[in-house]
Amino acid sequence: MHMKNILAAIDLSPISHEVLRIAGDLALVHQTTLWIVHVAAPDPDLVGFEPGPQHIRDQRAHELRDEHQELQQIALDRSAHGVDARALLVQGPTVATILDQASRINADLVVLGSHGHGALHRLFVGSVCQQVLAATRTPLLIVPSTVTE
Repeated sequence: MHMKNILAAIDLSPISHEVLRIAGDLALVHQTTLWIVHVAAPDPDLVGFEPGPQHIRDQRAHELRDEHQELQQIALDRSAHGVDARALLVQGPTVATILDQASRINADLVVLGSHGHGALHRLFVGSVCQQVLAATRTPLLIVPSTVTE
């Protein structure tokens, strides 16, 4: 299978390091582009809430700027190891946004981390991995968590 694009969806939690290591290794071996995608929560006013006080909006803008800078640094680090890495910070609902970005870049593989939450959590909340798996035809590599979170 010849791959051109790998999408690594990360949430900047400890599992992200392992997702990036594995996705980066695959991208290097297959000489493919690694798209590092972080889905940031939508702004409250985008999901039906009234805009909050200015200091709340300023804090959110600061958080987004920090996340963007972190993603850019991650891409630079991967590039320093010979990987064609590109970082994307996208706001929206997590599963739909991952699926949309995978489609947009014509991903040949999506790499996700599993947080290893228990059965009760999955029953009530579900997992991003389960929802992406149920909704995509793109091959999916799930990296299990080895970190207790």
